[in-house]
Amino acid sequence: MNRDGLRAGDEDRRRVADRLRGALTDGRLTLPEYDDRVRDVFTARTFGHLSRLVADLPAEPAPPAAVPPRRLPLALAVIWTVWAAVLAVNVTFWVLASVSSHRAIYPWPIWVAGPSGAALLVATIGSSLIRRRESTG
Repeated sequence: MNRDGLRAGDEDRRRVADRLRGALTDGRLTLPEYDDRVRDVFTARTFGHLSRLVADLPAEPAPPAAVPPRRLPLALAVIWTVWAAVLAVNVTFWVLASVSSHRAIYPWPIWVAGPSGAALLVATIGSSLIRRRESTG
């Protein structure tokens, strides 16, 4: 038995009604045509009846391909992790030195974090721009 003779379900009818709504929005159907077809959609019992209601309309466009999530390249992720670990060690020593001297000493960890962090940020942004350009064409 071909598919045309199989009974359609509510979800099948909803999909056809959505397709008809799109055709109305695109100007392919007039409002009276749309009303007649939608009424027929919800009384249709088989796939054959549903397919006849959209037979003169262009095929549905394929859904857009899923875009994979953008992730940081492994090398940059490792470098950022090393940077954060070195910074954590330096801040810990600075805090311990400040506590043991009973005063806040000069915050020298900013010289560890600042220049190397800025260079790493520039490399990360550059890598992201290059990857985006390659993925778009």
